[in-house]
Amino acid sequence: MSVPRSRSRRRSAVLVVLAAVSLAAGAVDGPAAQAAGNAAAGYPAGCPWMNTHLDASTRASLLLSSSSLDQKLRWLDEKAANSPTQTTFTSFSGVATTYPAQVACTPTVVYADGADFVRNAGSDVTIYPSQVDLAATWSSGLAYAKGKAQANDAFETGHNVILGPDLENGRTPLDGRTPEDLGEDSLLGGNQAAAQINGLQNGDADEPVMAVLKHYVANEQEADRNNMSTNMSTRTLEEVYNQPFNIALSQSSPGGIMCSYNQINGAYACENPILDNVLKGQDGFQGYVTSDFFAVHSTAPSLNAGLDQELNNPIHYTPANIQAALDSGQVTMAQINEAAFRVVRSYIASGLFDHLMPTTVPTTTQTPYSEAVAEQVAQNGSVLLKNSGQALPLGKSSGTIAVIGQTASATPTNGVSAETVCTQEAPDGMDNATDCPDVVAPLTSITSRAAQDGLRVTYDTGSDIASAVAAAKTAKTAVVFAYAEEGEGADRTSLSLDGNGDALISAVAAANPNTIVVLETGSAVAMPWLSQVKGVVEAWYPGEQQGTALAKLLFGDADFTGRLPITFPASLADTPTDTTAQYPGIEDSNGIYQTSFSEGLDVGYKWYEAQDIKPLFPFGYGLSYTRYSYSGIKVNGGGNGKSAIRVSFTVRNDGTKTGTVTLQVYVTQPASTGEPGHALVGYQQVTLKPGQSQKATITIDPTSAAHPISYYDTKTSSWVTAAGRYTFQVGSDSQTAALSQAIEIR
Repeated sequence: MSVPRSRSRRRSAVLVVLAAVSLAAGAVDGPAAQAAGNAAAGYPAGCPWMNTHLDASTRASLLLSSSSLDQKLRWLDEKAANSPTQTTFTSFSGVATTYPAQVACTPTVVYADGADFVRNAGSDVTIYPSQVDLAATWSSGLAYAKGKAQANDAFETGHNVILGPDLENGRTPLDGRTPEDLGEDSLLGGNQAAAQINGLQNGDADEPVMAVLKHYVANEQEADRNNMSTNMSTRTLEEVYNQPFNIALSQSSPGGIMCSYNQINGAYACENPILDNVLKGQDGFQGYVTSDFFAVHSTAPSLNAGLDQELNNPIHYTPANIQAALDSGQVTMAQINEAAFRVVRSYIASGLFDHLMPTTVPTTTQTPYSEAVAEQVAQNGSVLLKNSGQALPLGKSSGTIAVIGQTASATPTNGVSAETVCTQEAPDGMDNATDCPDVVAPLTSITSRAAQDGLRVTYDTGSDIASAVAAAKTAKTAVVFAYAEEGEGADRTSLSLDGNGDALISAVAAANPNTIVVLETGSAVAMPWLSQVKGVVEAWYPGEQQGTALAKLLFGDADFTGRLPITFPASLADTPTDTTAQYPGIEDSNGIYQTSFSEGLDVGYKWYEAQDIKPLFPFGYGLSYTRYSYSGIKVNGGGNGKSAIRVSFTVRNDGTKTGTVTLQVYVTQPASTGEPGHALVGYQQVTLKPGQSQKATITIDPTSAAHPISYYDTKTSSWVTAAGRYTFQVGSDSQTAALSQAIEIR
């Protein structure tokens, strides 16, 4: 499964740099001259690695050339690396490890979990919508803006490393971490992750924050995540699970990548050769690899495979364990030097050495900018799934509006409120989320907005169906808020709504023919009541500004621009993981759940097309308050499979309102490639006024990391473009092709 790559050449290069810098450092005319030179250059005496005129690699080499072995080993453990003056670290099992103090001029570094927002920040930070909501915006600009705002939250609260964003592939909609991931498509997810990383790391040079992309790799379920093996072919690994990481790395430079809990083909992710062969070798990742909590299971095997740092206090990466592995010849000094070099270089390159964090933490880091970003992501990520008879937008003709549902209000009913769906929750497992004390509840915003049209709003919690039905009967329009909790530590067991939501919606719809449903979920849900209601909005977990965003959308003050980043299946039986062998796996004699990824490349929307299964709502789907038409497709380029391909066509707004449309281009490769169905290869957002037309050109680069017209050839361990007929389709979602044209590639 591994891709051949010369690790020894890379290690030799690192050692050459270290040796050269060591010689240069020894060539100065004594300590006094060096101290004088340091002072003149504006950095502390004895700390040449603080010379900001040098590049990060040279600075890292200077630091390590002045370090003892134990000081180098500090970088291989998160807590020891990040607390330079602390010398003793005690593991959760009570075992203490002691190091010498770190060399001078090294910073305090604090990691924070934060794919969606800065968790456990110690003060009020902006609670942004879930990552799946961010994916549903299909906007790299918003992903960058969120990263920039989140970096400010982190730095101001004393955190300069964000463990995030997350990339998975949506293999099953039951996965508990779906809400903190970026959808099922490699191109969309990789693009959004790269933009968020760039926002996190480049947003403010005076408040640097480093991103750690996670979880590498094939981390597709919470069930038995610590003792399961994801078993797949090399081609599946390359084309499906490594691909979004490769795309993200081609557009951004995260300081770190976190390896996951699961095994891949029998070897734990944090001691799997793919770290070296694929991630660092083939993909060219220059940062360091850190582990998830307790995801390390060995010392020498993990270091040999390419793990650079153990998260939290040392267990396997203690000085004693590494020294024993070194003495026995299981690891080499070159490996230790390389691991330490990667960590130090990443810290320096990210600015952590040169900008110390504030010593006092404010009570809040919320700003007009961060709150505006939270609102915009909630607005642009909400997806209009159904709008029969133009039931939306709400307006003067809506009459009395009955708002029904516990999550509509900031006041809890049976412990459930708007805070519950502000961000991910894990009711049956770990709960890394936080309360959302500043949440703008939908009920508040809807009531305020309705008053502008002279409309009356009533409210019922929906906790008692009979009471909700009575409220619905006395109103002309009913808006039902329904939810499903989801988060790290546990997978969902069904696609049903929580809190008896399906029964509530059916009962309300039977009592009021003008029923609108607002779903606040982290993943796809079934909709047995779909034919009974007039409108459906998927709002995901919409963050603290949810009420403001949803009121604007429901009343038409803003258009729906969100598009689904995941497929909504009609039932679990339709998903690509319908057998126990595929999910959650079958336990072997060693207590490891062997999980067969036998669906291979058929993941997400590709599965539904390959199997000719009609989903409830396809990937890329989303309605608007206006209508669009497409015409005049022309595909140019391609040639021998290396030149740019330009897909041009005209899009027109045929409706009466200004709107933003997400143009999507898919390609079907020749049957000889064995590629399933068609794949997203480009997209673009265009805003049009009523009646306005615009010619759009989406350029596809065959040589990009996305490999848009290639397949992975396991015989040559390379990406190959087959000669033959390639069909390009333009449409509004993965299953609706408005335009199509084929070209021949030599």
